Amino acid sequence: MTRGRKWAIALGVVAAIGSLVYANRQEIALKLVGVMVKRRVPVGPYRDISWASGVDPQGRAPSERPPNIILILADDLGWNDLTFNGGGVADGTVPTPHIDSIAADGVSFVNGYAANGTCAPSRAALMSGRYGTRFGFEFTPTPPGMMQLASLFQPPPGRLRDTILHDADSVPFEEMGMPASEITLAELLARRGYYTAHIGKWHLGRTNGMAPQDQGFDESLLMASGLYLPEDSADVVNSKQDFDPIDRFLWAAMRFAVSFNGGEAFAPNAYLTDYFTEHAVEVIEANKDRPFFLYLAHWAPHTPLQATREDYDALSHIELHRERVYAAMIRSLDRGVGRVLDALERNGLEENTLVLFTSDNGGAGYIGLPNVNQPFRGWKITLFEGGIHVPFFAKWPARIPAGRTFDPPVHHFDMYATAAAAAGAQLPTDRKMDGVDLVPFVTSAADGVPHRSLFWRSGASQSALVDGWKLDLSDPPGRRWLFDLKSDPYERNDLSAERPDKLAELEAALAAHNAEQAPPAWPAQISTAINLDKDLSQADAPDDEYIFWSN
Repeated sequence: MTRGRKWAIALGVVAAIGSLVYANRQEIALKLVGVMVKRRVPVGPYRDISWASGVDPQGRAPSERPPNIILILADDLGWNDLTFNGGGVADGTVPTPHIDSIAADGVSFVNGYAANGTCAPSRAALMSGRYGTRFGFEFTPTPPGMMQLASLFQPPPGRLRDTILHDADSVPFEEMGMPASEITLAELLARRGYYTAHIGKWHLGRTNGMAPQDQGFDESLLMASGLYLPEDSADVVNSKQDFDPIDRFLWAAMRFAVSFNGGEAFAPNAYLTDYFTEHAVEVIEANKDRPFFLYLAHWAPHTPLQATREDYDALSHIELHRERVYAAMIRSLDRGVGRVLDALERNGLEENTLVLFTSDNGGAGYIGLPNVNQPFRGWKITLFEGGIHVPFFAKWPARIPAGRTFDPPVHHFDMYATAAAAAGAQLPTDRKMDGVDLVPFVTSAADGVPHRSLFWRSGASQSALVDGWKLDLSDPPGRRWLFDLKSDPYERNDLSAERPDKLAELEAALAAHNAEQAPPAWPAQISTAINLDKDLSQADAPDDEYIFWSN
């Protein structure tokens, strides 16, 4: 064989290997991510934990003490996931009686708004009582490599618009969060003598004084990764959405892990939603004799979609596999809320406990279920109503009459102000606070509306709601929509061309609001196109309307 022939064969082999590597670059990258995560986040075996307990120093009965406060936050819960609103998963065949009861026994804020269309900025508003953009919390922190890996994936079949990667140096993931200078709800209540406990997701930073135990929580059971059970567990049913690039990343990167009070990660001993519920009940039992604040931040029903086999088997009437897994997750979430409410009643605490329930944003389009936010338009990762119009309930039998509804718009940061007022805590006076105590409004002790205007901002997407008029803008593609929500609550009739006067008024209000906000504390890494009317499993059409979202 000639030397030239040998070189030709060698080059052919290299080319073949290169082609094979290129063709499988996504899978190779995902496997590398999994290896790196396992090395970076070692997970130890299950271990028991115990919660602190105590008594009221003044020996007061529950009715004489400041109210206990429980804030239950779901993750990516759609408006149509609850049967309270006349809907429910799988055409209402998956009832949510326990979550519904919070509204039935208290008040439903019909026009309750999340602080953002994605999770972390909403949590920043809930914990600070302010627009997160006042302190630069504009974008959702993302782990290293996530957006770079997403760029390796081809757009899902039928997607017509490319993702934009921003060439910007970013802050390390661990340093992205709510600065220690913010006064959290936990810190405010601790000053009033409350025991404070956090369970579940945090997503507000882990270093530089940003971890839960550094932000006012006496104790914290932290979701250290994101699997509900090990992928190969005999007790789990999984649903993987191949049309969603981020879902593929999560399955590669996530582990089944929690940590307690900043300690090493370890594996829970139950399905994650049930595990968090069990410990929420333990917190109540251990602290029934003193005022407590429990922040129960569930991961459900966020992806990856995983259900217990028992819950999945109970819903055999649902034919679409991913819908059945999702419905089973909702079933577990509702059951868990019921256990928390039962614990309050069993310990004589129900009457004087303020229970707040909401979701960090609307349901996600990338799970491939078109009805999660009906009748609202849009998804998580948009500022249309489907992304930010969320279930928003409060129950406090000692103060709030049962069966109330409240129509004027309210916002996540109002939960901070409402809880603070219930505890008799004065809001910070050294900074602009945006939340309002809602109890006087629902008990007719206050007139008017809590907010004439509300605003949202996440890079390419911004919105303003002023006296019932809603401005949605996205740049790119340079679109502005104007809606009169009083007559068009589902954002179907764009009036931007017919009412240039109102469009200019809302643009001016948004500009004035933005002038008060801080620049982002870290840059956006990506801007991606989101179809407003089709979930990720559905193909785009050239005339579909869409927005761009900066993470």
